[in-house]
Amino acid sequence: MEEDSNRLANPETPHSLEAETYEEEEGRDLESNSLRQPLLKRNRTLSSTPLALVGAKVSHIESLDYEINENDIFKHDWRRRSKVQVLQYIFLKWSLAFLVGLLTGLIATLINLAIENIAGYKLLAIVGFIEEGRYISGLIFFTGINFFLTLIAAVLCVCFAPTAAGPGIPEIKAYLNGVDTPNMFGATTLLVKIVGSIGAVSAGLDLGKEGPLVHIGSCIASLLAQGGPDNYRIKWRWLRYFNNDRDRRDIITCGSSSGVCAAFRAPVGGVLFALEEVATWWRSALLWRTFFSTAVVVVVLRAFIEICNSGKCGLFGTGGLIMFDVSDVKVSYQAMDVIPIIIIGIIGGLLGSLYNHALHKVLRVYNLINHKGKMHKLLLALGVSIFTSVCQYCLPFLAQCRACDPSFPETCPTNDRSGNFKQFNCPDGYYNDLATLLLTTNDDAVRNIFSTNTTNEFHVTSILIFFALYCILGLITFGIAVPSGLFLPIILMGSGYGRLLSMAMGSYTNLDEGLFAVLGAASLMAGSMRMTVSLCVIFLELTNNLLLLPITMIVLLIAKTVGDCFNPSIYEIILELKGLPFLDANPEPWMRNLTVGELADVKPPVVTLCGVEKVSRIVDVLRNTTHNAFPIVDQGVLVPGMVATGATELHGLILRAHLVQALKKKWFLPEKRRTEEWEVREKFNWVELAERELKIEQVAVTRDEMEMYVDLHPLTNTTPFTVVESMSVAKALVLFRQVGLRHLLIVPKYQGAGVSLLTINTSLLFHAYSSIFVHLTHKVASAGGSCSWDLDQARLAGLQHFECLSSSRKTQAFVREK
Repeated sequence: MEEDSNRLANPETPHSLEAETYEEEEGRDLESNSLRQPLLKRNRTLSSTPLALVGAKVSHIESLDYEINENDIFKHDWRRRSKVQVLQYIFLKWSLAFLVGLLTGLIATLINLAIENIAGYKLLAIVGFIEEGRYISGLIFFTGINFFLTLIAAVLCVCFAPTAAGPGIPEIKAYLNGVDTPNMFGATTLLVKIVGSIGAVSAGLDLGKEGPLVHIGSCIASLLAQGGPDNYRIKWRWLRYFNNDRDRRDIITCGSSSGVCAAFRAPVGGVLFALEEVATWWRSALLWRTFFSTAVVVVVLRAFIEICNSGKCGLFGTGGLIMFDVSDVKVSYQAMDVIPIIIIGIIGGLLGSLYNHALHKVLRVYNLINHKGKMHKLLLALGVSIFTSVCQYCLPFLAQCRACDPSFPETCPTNDRSGNFKQFNCPDGYYNDLATLLLTTNDDAVRNIFSTNTTNEFHVTSILIFFALYCILGLITFGIAVPSGLFLPIILMGSGYGRLLSMAMGSYTNLDEGLFAVLGAASLMAGSMRMTVSLCVIFLELTNNLLLLPITMIVLLIAKTVGDCFNPSIYEIILELKGLPFLDANPEPWMRNLTVGELADVKPPVVTLCGVEKVSRIVDVLRNTTHNAFPIVDQGVLVPGMVATGATELHGLILRAHLVQALKKKWFLPEKRRTEEWEVREKFNWVELAERELKIEQVAVTRDEMEMYVDLHPLTNTTPFTVVESMSVAKALVLFRQVGLRHLLIVPKYQGAGVSLLTINTSLLFHAYSSIFVHLTHKVASAGGSCSWDLDQARLAGLQHFECLSSSRKTQAFVREK
């Protein structure tokens, strides 16, 4: 979080000026706009709010410190560490990775057991109503149970842990990119995520437990790394080694990969998912630990499946490690099969980008509804639940009963909670193919539609109804106030259109209809989520058929390429809607024509401190700014080997938390002098300097202490990343992302100029300018107006507030620094 430093000199802050201007514009008649009045109004003052505000999106966020702070205390501690201590630290890292995998596997097993048993007994009760001919009673019971389960999940998310709603993957992706969201990995969020996922999935909503499991794994990793919840932390000395953003980032990466592994039983796919989708920073040691965590998850799941196969888990299925096994089908390719594979990839990319576009519009509407209060959130979730239950129960009555074929490998018909041939309302010897897909759990629905050697099992009308229904449910379900995942809804939609395409192809292809369903699901996921390598491995581990590798790779590459031509991935869209800043891997083209020096010129002068600073000055700076770090600059320094005196030295960068620690410790000097090394070691240690929770408001300083001094040299990071002011913004952005920086010092190209400080927030701020102007230009043009603005001049002017006026309405956008 950064804030303008000119508040120290000017008591009238930009907030008050902006508020007055905004009120004047609100009171002005938009229809009386003069032709000479510019359509675009600009405020050249950069914002200083701690909120990242873009339009109506508000998110309390703060950057993370992934850089190692190499001050004198850190260097002394690193030198005095023995080999035993280093080995203990490494052992503790692997121990935490083991615990993350173990706990994630146990909780995933608990969630699966609860969902299978709750949904199983619910479906068995429905079968009883159907057999007795009490259709209306069955509908009321089915809708009522789902309503109650949804109510539990929604109340927990709305009233106790709002951050538990949704998948959680976009927030994890933003965290690993360097942006923290409060309460995202807390104990309350973890508990609500577990219970809410059980309730929402058991209620039959069109969502999966995969995204929530990724969030659950990350919550477990975060709590282990910090020693428990905030109010009940374990203060064990060795555990406090991980009380820093850098190590916490690594362990959360292990948690996210363990969550994917627990959801799909795909250990290698979980590691690749973390590498390809969520992690911004990667190294070989982290790869080994994430693989170790996923291996532990697989062992735990395998152990519990062996126990459940003996009938000790109630209605839990006997699926094993492979969820949707298609290994029994013989896969053979011919030259003509390339054409349908290419068609599947193209359609998957088109449908995936169309789904992203439609979901974006739906989520914007949901955003307006959710802002009206908690009751509106609950009513929206419960309304979706009622609609889903009615459709799942009533639509099978539209399907015609189909006669059982003696060649079917399974029992036909069946009235069990699962199975490929559900009798539902049909007479003996017949089954209802649409009830097989709708009146079951989402996992069983995917397993049924993926089933091979079932060419004549489903009628084209039933598949068409199934596909249309889940397209609608996939749009209206995601975004309600319950824990939800996107993987399974997209798999259901994709498998539906895959089956339809196979039926349309008929005898023109030799591929099995079940394989078409698998390829359709893979192509739609690639077209929406834009993943390739991790998705390919996940589907191979799901289906247990290595022969699918070549055609799956082709489908994924084509679908992703087609989808990229239209819009970003679904997670990037959600990040934008949530207002979470994100540093992309590829800088914008205009950034190569802009230097960091020009970028720093539009910001207020940086707040610097002296190496030996007065206490009153430190308190004043901490109370009137929210900068996270301050350059330490010494004047009149003697340069070794030179005759000239009075040089200016950039000693380094000191963190805000370390300044607060110095005030808390009362490390004051009566006179202005440098301290000795032994004085510093007596007062501070590396464990205390790792604490970041202390605020300046919690520190009391007397009037006499205000006149004393503090030697900041031992607490200063003497090796901050520093660049010349002529560096392009594009190179600076790459440096921020690849190294994981929060601050970047800009030194002048010529002697005599001052020092500037570029933060990660400035880069994110200018990212927002480009995207918002393009959005506003399109929006105003569609309303009958126009925008006329030199974008490069506005960037150089430090744009903070601008408007585009159309003939019918005013569109505003605010860009604020974190």
